[in-house]
Amino acid sequence: MSQNATAAARGAETTPEKVPDLSHRRRWWILLVVSLSMLMGVLDGTIVNIALPSAQHDLGFSDADRQWVVTAYALAFGSLLLLGGRVADLVGQKVTFLVGLAGFATASMVGGAANGFAMLVIARAVQGLFAALLAPSALSVLMTTFTEPSERAKAFTVAGSVAGAGGAIGLILGGVLTQYLDWRWTMYVNVVFAGVAFVGGAALLHRTPRDTSSKLDVLGTVLVSIGLFCLVYGFSNAETHGWGSPATWGMLAAGAVLVSVFVWWQTRAVYPLLPLRVLLDRNRGASFAALFVTGAGMFGVFLFLTYYLQQSLGYSTLKTGFAFLPMIVASSAASAVANNVLVRRIGPKPVVPLGMAIAAAGLVWMTTLDLGSGYMTQVLPQLVLVGIGVGTVIAPAMSLATSGMAAADAGVASAAVNTVQQVGGSIGVALLSTMASDAATNYLSGRDPRDPGVLAQAGLEGYSTAYWWSAAVFVLGLVVTVLLYRRGVPQHDESAAHAVHM
Repeated sequence: MSQNATAAARGAETTPEKVPDLSHRRRWWILLVVSLSMLMGVLDGTIVNIALPSAQHDLGFSDADRQWVVTAYALAFGSLLLLGGRVADLVGQKVTFLVGLAGFATASMVGGAANGFAMLVIARAVQGLFAALLAPSALSVLMTTFTEPSERAKAFTVAGSVAGAGGAIGLILGGVLTQYLDWRWTMYVNVVFAGVAFVGGAALLHRTPRDTSSKLDVLGTVLVSIGLFCLVYGFSNAETHGWGSPATWGMLAAGAVLVSVFVWWQTRAVYPLLPLRVLLDRNRGASFAALFVTGAGMFGVFLFLTYYLQQSLGYSTLKTGFAFLPMIVASSAASAVANNVLVRRIGPKPVVPLGMAIAAAGLVWMTTLDLGSGYMTQVLPQLVLVGIGVGTVIAPAMSLATSGMAAADAGVASAAVNTVQQVGGSIGVALLSTMASDAATNYLSGRDPRDPGVLAQAGLEGYSTAYWWSAAVFVLGLVVTVLLYRRGVPQHDESAAHAVHM
């Protein structure tokens, strides 16, 4: 038994049992609070993307500067996630959860009140910083609150559904706020979400004793933070400046070297920032791979299908958001069936790859969409199919990626989940945007770019190419998860996650 587990056991011997029992009775309310915080984090990105044109017009910044409103958040969030997760382990999930909420809300207020480009970008970077503290704390609360297998499956089904639904809900909410109020309310609305979650977290969560037996891995923190910063920046730069840019390759190469050195250092550090035991279990590693693939491939749906609905079919922002609702319902239903029924009966090996295959099939079907496609007969079936596939992947993968972890590793394991999704998303944006842009440019070669019909068809060529590449990513995920997942139903590791409730 580890020192942390021993200390927890000693604490349990001297502390009345009412604390864990009370937390356990409140576990479904805790799930509601955590889900609210996760929803806020997921939909924030979508809301900001929708509000960006209005913010640009109001504050008067250029098209070249526009990307930094999104990139500043991604850089801070992606590079600091592992640090945030480790801080949650050292200080306690309640403290970091509440500090993350308060900081995110404050930065959102500053962003909403921004009087210029610099103020908005700084606010977005600070949002990313506190999100890097909040996201792993929220997921680790679920890990340590729900330790019974059937209840844990239900909790992570809800978490997976929230993650899948957040983007589309952001489209709807962003459209309503921007259209009927002002773009600034897309930032201010975070204060409402964070305020409710903060009150709930303060009332429901119990503060755990500070872990004095471990210290922060300073060298590991520096290596992985700078390494992840370089990777996220490199992929973001590829989206705007291309893969041939020296800044793109230079940052990607530097990031790869630093992350490699970080992994080597983790085998020698006395108090590693990311203990390799978190990653080396086969089912957990397969789940990390599944979440990475889903993060990369899903941009083929949300990003390019949003463009298609608005630019090719002429949908409003609000109508686009509602168009995604059936996918949310399908994803939530599939998550519940996959995580609560199928995985518990036949294990993840057939289930998660099946979800990959379904998502890939839906994306291939999307390549047939054209300028005359009707929503009910052609767009809706593909959306539902992709939703079923993604829901079948996300909830089981999130649950298994954190299953069997000791309470002392809960924060960093949760941070690793968020990190692979963030890096996967960055790669997805860069790869798919580049492929779509090249396809559109190739189509325009030798044609009149002033012809609206030609331009519209060029856009379709770009979207179709993005769907094909997204499908290929999911096929790759199918192969990887088939090879990595163990056969059979996962066995719950009671020694790793025994009755430790927040």
